[in-house]
Amino acid sequence: MSDQPAISACVITLNEADRIEACLRSLAWCDEVVVVDSHSTDDTRARAAALGARVIERDWPGFAAQKEFAVRAAAHDWVLVVDADERVSEALRDEIATRRAGSLGDAAGFTVPRCSQYLGRWIRHGTWYPDRSVRLFDRRHGRFEPKATYDLHERVVLDGPTAPLAGELLHIPYRSINEHLQTIDRYTTIMAEGLNARGVRAGVSDLVLHAMMGMGSPRGTWVFQQVVNRTVVGNARRKIRHCLSSCRCHAPSKRSPP
Repeated sequence: MSDQPAISACVITLNEADRIEACLRSLAWCDEVVVVDSHSTDDTRARAAALGARVIERDWPGFAAQKEFAVRAAAHDWVLVVDADERVSEALRDEIATRRAGSLGDAAGFTVPRCSQYLGRWIRHGTWYPDRSVRLFDRRHGRFEPKATYDLHERVVLDGPTAPLAGELLHIPYRSINEHLQTIDRYTTIMAEGLNARGVRAGVSDLVLHAMMGMGSPRGTWVFQQVVNRTVVGNARRKIRHCLSSCRCHAPSKRSPP
């Protein structure tokens, strides 16, 4: 047992009292749990501490910077980074335990599929799945970096090989449609401010051409989502999800500050 690498779980929080307990219980098998909280006004910190987490209160510097801080504050080099609205499934927990028995091999990190729940149903198709990203990694060989254009969708950059895990990370991102809309508004503001800081502006031609042709852009992603929605995703739940997602894809160009 002592030959197995220890794992620290890292979670960043802000007012997650209603979700942090389920998250931390799914991490109870880790050797350490670190919660970095950005001055929550609810019981997030108290509930996390009651479940044995080491809680650090800290100002909010941005998504990538806060997660990088949590990773460096951990006691162990192998870290598992999970958000408060996520849960480690039993299958993922058991798979990591099996890998640990083999000292995690030669990989510098592992990618994990994430399955999101929307309006009571798990979504395992379309643009929401498998949504793979590096979540378990050796911090000696990796770090969090922000997206070049704005501080959303941060990623782990590794200087070694990655390996895939099959077990899912379970994601419950929105408590309600209203929260989904609020998240879109908050995220598109961050995206617009980031693009504006880099001097990016969008004109009418950009809106039209990218919406019709730009599969590598947010507008093109919207078109792709509509195709998926019509051919694969047919019921009302999925249409609501894709409609709201398309709002976020369009908004940066429309909301760019002057």
